[in-house]
Amino acid sequence: MLRIETGCDDLLRVPVKSRSKRAALAKYLRSSGRWRECVEGMREVIVQYDTAVLDRVAAKELLAEQMSHAPRKQMDRAPLIEIPVCYGGEFGPELTSIAEMLQADEQDVVAMHTQHRYVVELIGFTPGFAYVSGLQDDLKVPRLSEPRQRVEPGSIGIAGGLTGLYALPGPGGWPLIGRTPLPLFRADEQQPMLLQSGAKVRFVAIDAESFAELAGQ
Repeated sequence: MLRIETGCDDLLRVPVKSRSKRAALAKYLRSSGRWRECVEGMREVIVQYDTAVLDRVAAKELLAEQMSHAPRKQMDRAPLIEIPVCYGGEFGPELTSIAEMLQADEQDVVAMHTQHRYVVELIGFTPGFAYVSGLQDDLKVPRLSEPRQRVEPGSIGIAGGLTGLYALPGPGGWPLIGRTPLPLFRADEQQPMLLQSGAKVRFVAIDAESFAELAGQ
């Protein structure tokens, strides 16, 4: 039985261990149209209610009722999305320092990053920013001591056991190891973000020439 915890004045939290169950529950709650927002976290679903319509007691009662009717079946298996990445150089300025920190060659770091499949845990921080789990322990590195004022879209960083993908330009403190030419944000699409929570990802190393071709340069 899932429990409901209180958050801030207008937030409720439902701890859920399974990522697929988190996604299914958040999708079901959003479809009801009774909540201001339903967001998947790393280990929970966060629900925001309208305090002008519901007080906390009524919100918890409504959420409990909806959870009792939520589908128990997990979401369908997500497709695998291949992300081409040009590692190092101007696209991955921290690759060299990370390799030195890990006492490895740059190509070893690239090989470690490309040999596993990953899962998009959640989208947040900046619009479309993807937190991707599955990074092996050997690649755990800290964030930058001083964040950048601007990170280019498509940039890929690693920190704290996660891989992060920047869909839009903006500030950021993740050490960058590469960049993808794929548009992670597509303004003309009905679903503008390429990556969604639950998507499975595999990174594929490419060279600068392939990057330019895929980027349409």
